[in-house]
Parts: sequence; C-alpha cells; structure tokens
Amino acid sequence: MNVFKKGSFTLLVVLLLLLTACGAEADNSNSTNTNEEKDPITIGQINWPENIAVTNMWKAILEEAGYDVELTLIEMGPQMASLAEGDLDIAPEIWLPVQDKSYYEAYKDSADFAKNPWYENGKVGLVVPEYMEDINSIEDLNENKDKFNGEITGFEPGAGTMKVTKEVINDYDLDFDLVSSSEAAMIASLKNAVKQKEPIVAPLWKPHYIFSELDLKFLDDPKKTYGEVEKIYMATRDGFASDYEEVHKWLKNWKLNDEQLGELMVYVKEHEDNPIEGAKKWVKENQDLVESWMK
Repeated sequence: MNVFKKGSFTLLVVLLLLLTACGAEADNSNSTNTNEEKDPITIGQINWPENIAVTNMWKAILEEAGYDVELTLIEMGPQMASLAEGDLDIAPEIWLPVQDKSYYEAYKDSADFAKNPWYENGKVGLVVPEYMEDINSIEDLNENKDKFNGEITGFEPGAGTMKVTKEVINDYDLDFDLVSSSEAAMIASLKNAVKQKEPIVAPLWKPHYIFSELDLKFLDDPKKTYGEVEKIYMATRDGFASDYEEVHKWLKNWKLNDEQLGELMVYVKEHEDNPIEGAKKWVKENQDLVESWMK
C-alpha cells in the first residue's frame, strides 16, 4: 500500500512538472514575436543611383539585425500606390516640396510620410554639358532648339521630376518634346553626347554620381518651377509603425549628408553586379553613424 502511494505521488509530480513545462513553453511562444515569425519587410527600389544605394544599405542593416528584407524594383507611381494599398512596407525616396508633391498630395492620407527628411541638400533641374557656353538658362533653349533636335532626354515617365519637367515645358513655353526612357538610358545618352561633344539637355538631380564623371551644369530656372533646395523623405504603409516599431524608429532617426551619401553611392557603384556588398562595406565602415540611428 505504501509502495502504491509512493508510486502514485511520483507519477503526480512528473505530470505536474510536464504540465508546467508545457505551460511555460506555450507562454514563451505567445509572448515572443521573433523577427523570423514576421513577414519580410518589403522596400520599394527605383533604378536610380542614390535609391539603389540606400535600399541596399537598409537591407544590409536590417538583415544584420535579424529581419528578412525584400527589395522590390518598382517605379515611383506604382510604388506609391502599392504603399497606400499596404502591399509595400517602405518607400525610401520622396522628394519635396516640389518633385513628388503630386504623390504626397495623392497619398498623404493613406500612407505615413516622415516629418523629417533623411537628406536635405537635393537639387533638380535641366542640365547641359559645360562646353555649351551660350546656354545657361532654360530661357535659352527655344532659340537653340535645332541643336537639340527639339528634344529633352528624359527617364522613367512616372518619376516626379518628369512630371515637373512637363510643367517646365509649359511654364517656359518650350517647343520641345520630353522623351521618356530609363535613368540608365538617359545617363548613357549623356555620356555619349559628352564624348562626342554634342548638344544634349536632360532633367537631372543631385546627389548623382554622374556629376563626378561628366562636366555638367544646371540651367538657371528663373521661374523656380523645379523649386530650389529639395529634401528627401521616406514613407511607410499605414500600420507599419506598430507592426515594426523598432525599425520604424530607426528609419525616423536616419540622416545622411553629402559626404556620407556620396561615399555610399561610390561603394555601391563599385559593386554594380552585387550592390549589397558595397552597402555592407559602407555599413561596416560607418558603424558609429548606423548605431546612432538604432538608439
């Protein structure tokens, strides 16, 4: 009888221990929401040098922190629509107050736009090669229309700057056609024209690596249609801040100056076939800066 009681007591203790362990395991499962359990963070990417640089930079930073990140190549218009619909998490490059004003106005109530910019020294306008000494203002273009075959060499049609360039054509009554292509094709056209010392005019922006390779100048814009100093902001889908509170805080702290962004762009360009490697190199060399965003 004593043996039976002793055996029953032992069995009861074992059962209690098992139930306690299972309960603790269930509690831990419910209370811990690891990065691996979350969906991948999707970042919209446009085939522009600064955009490729910063999207790969954030991919490097976030994956090092344990997040799964997907870069989605998508032009500006569809990118903003996807953000508003909740199909994209982050749009990293919105130029304000002028270039992407139309997108901001369209989506300000359906997406979360950062209050502070991550870059504050942007410039946008029409450029020509420095050797075109007689053309220094947008107002000089019409009288030199034949030199340019009446064309402004553009890039992706959905970009905010392309929309503003159409306004420039109207504001200055330019007898020019805006020719859409891609950023890569536009840069190739600029390089070829400069090599041949031929006329070309194109909408361009700083920061851009091409200014370190070609001698280009911005045309004066007396009507200020392109604006003056442009700042770059990021935006996230509605609800991202609560779903990824930590990441959202890091993005809000994100700041780059000319030197930092320029170096990042160079590193990424040096690894064109695998840009994440250039971004990782930059992140490794700028740990103090990156850590300041992650406080």
